Amino acid sequence: MKKMFFSILMVSFLPLMAQNTPTKITIYADQGKTQINKEIYGQFAEHLGTCIYGGIWVGENSPIPNTNGYRNDVLNALKQLQIPVLRWPGGCFADEYHWMDGIGPKEKRPKMVNNNWGGVVEDNSFGTHEFLNLCEMLGCEPYLSGNVGSGTVEELAKWVEYTTSDGDSPMANLRRQNGREKPWKVKYLGVGNESWGCGGSMTPEYYADLFRRYSTYCREFDGNRLYKIASGASDYDYNWTEVLMKKVGTRMKGISLHYYTVKGWDGSKGSATKFDKADYLWTMGKCLEIEDVVKKHIAIMDKYDPQNRIGLLVDEWGTWWDQEPGTHPGFLFQQNTMRDAFVAALTLNIFNKYSERVKMANIAQVVNVLQAMILTDGPKMVLTPTYYVFDMYKKHMGATYLPLDIQCDELSSNNKMFPSVSASASKDSNGSIHITLANINPDKEQNIEIDLANVKISKVTGTILTAKSIDSYNAFDNPNAVVPAIFKGAKVTKSGLSVMLPAKSIISLELL
Repeated sequence: MKKMFFSILMVSFLPLMAQNTPTKITIYADQGKTQINKEIYGQFAEHLGTCIYGGIWVGENSPIPNTNGYRNDVLNALKQLQIPVLRWPGGCFADEYHWMDGIGPKEKRPKMVNNNWGGVVEDNSFGTHEFLNLCEMLGCEPYLSGNVGSGTVEELAKWVEYTTSDGDSPMANLRRQNGREKPWKVKYLGVGNESWGCGGSMTPEYYADLFRRYSTYCREFDGNRLYKIASGASDYDYNWTEVLMKKVGTRMKGISLHYYTVKGWDGSKGSATKFDKADYLWTMGKCLEIEDVVKKHIAIMDKYDPQNRIGLLVDEWGTWWDQEPGTHPGFLFQQNTMRDAFVAALTLNIFNKYSERVKMANIAQVVNVLQAMILTDGPKMVLTPTYYVFDMYKKHMGATYLPLDIQCDELSSNNKMFPSVSASASKDSNGSIHITLANINPDKEQNIEIDLANVKISKVTGTILTAKSIDSYNAFDNPNAVVPAIFKGAKVTKSGLSVMLPAKSIISLELL
């Protein structure tokens, strides 16, 4: 493998190093300007499979230990992550969801068929009150995805009034009748979801006009300020962003972007647990492509919005594999290995870098669906490797991003080269520096020298996530195959740190 320079600060053209030169990282600790938006570490819960029913919600009468219907084990695990924002009720489900079906006495709520995900019956026992109360329990911002595909302007406008008005109005009084006296604070409002596809198969021009119309009637009540989000592009559709930036502009506070690490949408997507080294390296290359995609969408946004008033929200991202054998094909239940943990680590490092424009990201999804934080099976629960990445990275939330340069080996897949080490650094409000490192190479350890540009440190502590093999995962009968451990491979040096980064490992460091 040859050596390369991979710049987190800017594109750098530096001479190639000899092969025996250790990996070098320079952190510019005095150049931090941008705050890492904590919402980058956001989550997504859709009415899909057992994400809601059985995953988050079991009902008050369930034998599974719960608090007002929310299962305690999942609730406590999510509190540990300090999740900043939760998106709901979809996804594709959002544009078939009529919110008034999910309020009032549960026994009187009408049922519906979830045509998007398995054709199962949705009983609407988890609705607006259940979701917004959950967000209060978790201390996170709610992100409502509104129905534009099959819903009316009036319906969406009334949902905003129902949830946020404190006045003597029909919807506010209906909320009070249903047991909630004071309104909730709802900041984030998505005006439709994937309007180019399952949300209505629209053209960007048509959707742009709809956004202007729908958002006009979503009013702000009693001090509640809405951050209105337009349904944005799927990965490489730069024209969608171009049209919305041109025709909607600052009428929207944010525009979404969806990017999945997936082999394709036709046929098999591959097993979540049975793969070889070539599959693993392909996944890493595909995952890292999100940086180029984000950069190109940002370039379009910069052209129309040089003042940076509109945020880019990657509100769906993650891996997408075949459902586990024996499970419902429409439920998208997949296992979660060290490979998925690397996708999380690399992607979060990239989002941190672009925090000036990337204001939120929501991994898909929080429980039992796609690249989940948590898996459940009846009363059993297991935390995934991806969960532990989010837990290790949470110190970046709200901290100041520190630009850095990396000089490291390259790996290759499908004739594409990419760096073998990924990193991110930040400084929190107490002055502590946090560094996250990922050694993508499944076979080779990395001897890393970190230059902190004259920052004096006296102590370093660390956590490591690794496993026996890259396809290791936590099963219900073996829940601790992939768990964090104390990392002692970092030492303070005159210029910064020396770190021995094992193969296929993810590290978080705190410098004091």
